[in-house]
Amino acid sequence: MVNIPKFFKNPDGEAARDILPLLPLRDIVVFPHMVAPLFVGRNKSVSALSSAMNKDKRIFLATQTNAGVDNPTEKDISGVGVIGTVLQLLRLPDGTVKALIEGKQRARIDHYISNPEYFEVELSLLPDTPGDTVEMEALTRAVIDSFSEYAGINKSISKELLAKISAITEPSKLADSVASHFSFKLEDKQGLLETTDLTKRLSLLVKLIKLEIEVYQMDQRIKGRVKEQMEKTQKNYYLNEQMRAIKKEMGAEDEMADELKDLEKKIKRKRMSKEASTKTRQEFKKLKLMTPMSAEATVVRNYIDWIISLPWFSRSKIRNDLVEAEKILNEDHYGLEKPKERILEYLAVQTLVKKLRGPILCLVGPPGVGKTSLAKSVARATGRKFVRLSLGGVRDEAEIRGHRRTYIGAMPGKIIQSLKKVGANNPVFCLDEVDKMSMDFRGDPSSALLEVLDPEQNYSFNDHYMDLDYDLSEILFITTANTLPDIPLPLQDRMEIIRLPGYTELEKYNIANEFLVPKQIEANGLNPDDISFSKAAIYMIIQRYTREAGVRNLEREISSICRKTARKVVNEKDGKKHVISANTVTTMLGPPPFKISQIEEKDQIGLVTGLAWTQVGGELLCVETLTMPGKGHVNVTGKLGDVMKESAQAAVSFVRSRAANLGIENNFHKELDLHIHIPEGAIPKDGPSAGIAMCTALVSALTRRPVRRDVAMTGEITLRGRVLPIGGLKEKMLAAHRGGIRKVIIPAENEKDLRDIPKVVTRQMKVVTVEHMDEVLVHALVLDSDERLFTNTNDAMTIPVESNGAEPTQPAIN
Repeated sequence: MVNIPKFFKNPDGEAARDILPLLPLRDIVVFPHMVAPLFVGRNKSVSALSSAMNKDKRIFLATQTNAGVDNPTEKDISGVGVIGTVLQLLRLPDGTVKALIEGKQRARIDHYISNPEYFEVELSLLPDTPGDTVEMEALTRAVIDSFSEYAGINKSISKELLAKISAITEPSKLADSVASHFSFKLEDKQGLLETTDLTKRLSLLVKLIKLEIEVYQMDQRIKGRVKEQMEKTQKNYYLNEQMRAIKKEMGAEDEMADELKDLEKKIKRKRMSKEASTKTRQEFKKLKLMTPMSAEATVVRNYIDWIISLPWFSRSKIRNDLVEAEKILNEDHYGLEKPKERILEYLAVQTLVKKLRGPILCLVGPPGVGKTSLAKSVARATGRKFVRLSLGGVRDEAEIRGHRRTYIGAMPGKIIQSLKKVGANNPVFCLDEVDKMSMDFRGDPSSALLEVLDPEQNYSFNDHYMDLDYDLSEILFITTANTLPDIPLPLQDRMEIIRLPGYTELEKYNIANEFLVPKQIEANGLNPDDISFSKAAIYMIIQRYTREAGVRNLEREISSICRKTARKVVNEKDGKKHVISANTVTTMLGPPPFKISQIEEKDQIGLVTGLAWTQVGGELLCVETLTMPGKGHVNVTGKLGDVMKESAQAAVSFVRSRAANLGIENNFHKELDLHIHIPEGAIPKDGPSAGIAMCTALVSALTRRPVRRDVAMTGEITLRGRVLPIGGLKEKMLAAHRGGIRKVIIPAENEKDLRDIPKVVTRQMKVVTVEHMDEVLVHALVLDSDERLFTNTNDAMTIPVESNGAEPTQPAIN
């Protein structure tokens, strides 16, 4: 098939065919009325130029969509370009052809004609589409004004060019001429070329010129700031050099030289490790070769100062007098026998062994029991210096290990900083709130602590800033935490865990009487002649105004009474001594927020007192159960966790399996709905230790037998009725003691933990150990002395006869 070409009139009025050779362009868009010099080196492009020169010198110019393609195909070339005329052609010695081409008219490629030597295309013209005359006039003026504004800030545009552009009246020619003088993005220039609507083309051009003006102004401001900073730096350098020359001429001492001499003396005098000594000398040699005012010299100087300020071999003399140490520990703290015993053991071993790596102790207990103050007492008892580092909320690994020296403002980690501050290599180092650390994108600080708290590794601790091995093995590390599960397991493995339980009421009384009251009297400007606390007043505060495992709130309430008394002393000025009694406490502190006893006033059906462990100690936990006519639905409420809900299901299954023996209707699960509720529903609760309490409540509700109000219980239940051990027994026993419980039922496997319970607690409560749920029911339910609990004789279990007088008396401390 033969292509029959069309004809049209070009601007010169000559007849021309629409089939022209194509010259692909890289990184340039040629507009009509634009003269552009082009360097052509590709064989196809040179052939296209030759073909154009042999005919009518007309050639089609189109821009490549990707300038990096050396051998473009039809897909790599824009569909809209410019028909141009070759004005001049020059062949260079290296084979490259330089062509001077003038753009004439916009045209669009209709299709490509097969030609192996060069691209040949059939074209159709793209005439301009005029718009509204008034709008065109306004846009024309806007283009000229914008170009004038740009010429005003860019001095590279001559006045002649500005005058030439301003004289153009034809909108199409104006737009193309202005666009050719700007370095717009290739995509923006191609967009202007393809826009045939004159209104849109002029509008787009105005936007691009405005953007170019803003970019140019921003570029000038940045260059100005850089130039100003460079001039300032150069000025400072010249002034410093002149000052040094003047000082040298006047014979004045060079201060920098003196400083370097002093620093060299300090380095020679400082006793440090071989690695640190070598590193310091190397850095000092670099420092002497640097300009004193340079930033790098400051970094090197700070690094050397850090190395020589560390206590590499500076130690405190450790006091190994066990009698004196025990006396100090007892003076500072009441109770806490286990931690005191461990410290004394350490001192005894150190007396026998000359070098002993410091142990890593972890004190775990509720708030206010004296973990941090115990660490201070250990330092006083051993004669070591004390340093404390709070890890609460630390997220950045660099807080422990430091930053690399390449960062601006880099510093060593808190471990090295604390050692510099304390000035000794063997202090008592308290890492407070080790369970409150967290991690984010900056690293995991708990992982960085693994090396610090490992006695087998911390003799060569490497801080990122120091980049030197430092011996931490002689430090006595003591960490504190409120909850053990929040400490990562690898970190737990490196520490010796010592639990600090809550205090009994007797211990709280002794702590208040011996420590807190004298401390607050002195802190509030009083003296023993102004105020005194009766025993009943202290117990009133403990029992009615605080509910805690520690003594922090107790101290606050005592402080509040002392402040109110101080005000009276200042106002009255009569020298009268104020004796604080129980009634005075109520007057000063207001109505008591707590009851002395939390147990029920009478035995009730379906109401059982359980025992729970919390982060602040033990608590009494009521379990309520109701039965209602229904279809066997079991509803468990009280914001319970999954484990606790599963314990309730296990209890229901056990009761159903033993229904016949317990005298319960076999089809109760079809005719009754059961509702198990644990009050204080806004507080989340979880764990398996309330299993026997929920089972007892269910049996009580179904058999209509009341539960003893003075009995509390804790233990996990299995489907076969076995009672499994639980944790936190000491805290739970202390809570039962505070609540006035007379009998506590615990799993038999927890009997070994009773040795940790204070004797004052076990003497005032009866502790019953059980292995099976049947035993729990015997002790918990109110039965006649000769009543058998189970109707089946094979499973019969008779409740032992216990008179009311046989029960231990309720604790009553005045």
